[in-house]
Amino acid sequence: MIMTFSPLQKKIIGLLVPVFSFLACNSPYTPKPAGYFRIDFPKHEYQRFDEKGFPYAFEYPVYANIVHDTSFFEDKPENPYWINIDFPRFRARIYISYKAIGPNNFDKLRDDAYKMTFKHSYKATSIDDSVMRTPLGISGIFFNVGGNAATAKQFYVTDSIKHFLRGALYFDTTPNEDSLGIVNQFLQQDMRHIINTLQWRN
Repeated sequence: MIMTFSPLQKKIIGLLVPVFSFLACNSPYTPKPAGYFRIDFPKHEYQRFDEKGFPYAFEYPVYANIVHDTSFFEDKPENPYWINIDFPRFRARIYISYKAIGPNNFDKLRDDAYKMTFKHSYKATSIDDSVMRTPLGISGIFFNVGGNAATAKQFYVTDSIKHFLRGALYFDTTPNEDSLGIVNQFLQQDMRHIINTLQWRN
């Protein structure tokens, strides 16, 4: 059925269309919250790192790779027991550094661990440290760094006599607390497992 309008009706419609268009364009705009890609996490399963000659052993995730530290390019690293735990799926890496405690250097090792964490304070909104003691009797400190710092999770463990091991989680991407938060929480569970299964070897 075709509708027909009188000249007066056409005039009224002609006046109302711009009014409704104006009102529609000036309705309050509500921006959508930022969205991030969904991440399907693997099941937490572990394997043992117990390489001959190393002064420590621990369990690490099956979806991670152990690589020897090469931060000194083609030269040998400062310590042969420095390794990296790589998580290719998340473009993440835990840097593990180890130093033997010598005469009068424990305080320096501990202070350096704090300094390396707090150097991120210019980007961090908070830095919380908590004391740990593992089921195997090893003590240490776990650091949670809030905000868009380059690292959100760090720790050190020691027997205060012979061994000192430090770990720091980094991502190969621009730090963003919102987008990386869920991955940080997932990998924190793995870091805790590494710490809780750590054993000194000599």
